[in-house]
Amino acid sequence: MIVSDIVELDKKRSKVYIDGEFAFVMYKGEFREYGIKLEAEISEETYDSIITVLLPKRATKRAMNLLQKRDYTEAKLREKLSEGLYPSDAIDAAIDYVKSYHYLDDERYARDYITYHMPTKSKNRIVQDLTNKGIKKDLLIPILEEIYEEEDDDPESSQIEALLQKKHYSKELDYKEQQKIIAFLLRRGFSLDKVKRVINSVSE
Repeated sequence: MIVSDIVELDKKRSKVYIDGEFAFVMYKGEFREYGIKLEAEISEETYDSIITVLLPKRATKRAMNLLQKRDYTEAKLREKLSEGLYPSDAIDAAIDYVKSYHYLDDERYARDYITYHMPTKSKNRIVQDLTNKGIKKDLLIPILEEIYEEEDDDPESSQIEALLQKKHYSKELDYKEQQKIIAFLLRRGFSLDKVKRVINSVSE
C-alpha cells in the first residue's frame, strides 16, 4: 500500500489517500507517530493500527466532546461524526461506547424533548421534529402516548388556550392581529379546526 496523496483539510488535519483512494484523516502529530509520508509505503500492521485503534479512539473522544456540549440523538451524532470523515467502523465503535454508559440515549432524549415542548407544540409537530432528528417511530410513539396519557383528556386544547393567553388573544383584537396569533399556532403544528374550536370556547 502506497500513500498516493495527502490533502490538507485545515491547519491541523489532512486527508490521506492510499493507492489512489481516500483512506482516512490524520492530525499532524499522527503523521510523525505513524510515519505517514507522501509516496511512502504503509505496512498492513500500521494501516490496521490506524483503522482499528487510532480512529475509533479519536471518534469516541470526539463523540464525548460533542455530548458534553449538548444532547444528541444517535442519528444526529452519527451524522456529526461522518462530517469529520471518520470511517463507519470507527463511528460504530464510538456510538457503542457512549451508549454503553448512557451518554447517548434516544429514549431519554425523546422523553426530555416531549416534556419540554408539550406546552408549546402539537403532538404532530413533536413527532415531526423528533423523526427529523432520527428518532424511530416505533420508539417514539409509545413514549408519546405514555406521556400524553398522564396529562388531561385534551392536552392540545389546553396548550392552545395557554398560548392564546400568553399572546393576549381576545375577540377585541383587530382581524390582522388575530390572524397573526392563529398563524403562530398553526406553525406550532396545531390544526386550524382545533385552534378555532378553542378560540370559540374561550370567547364565549
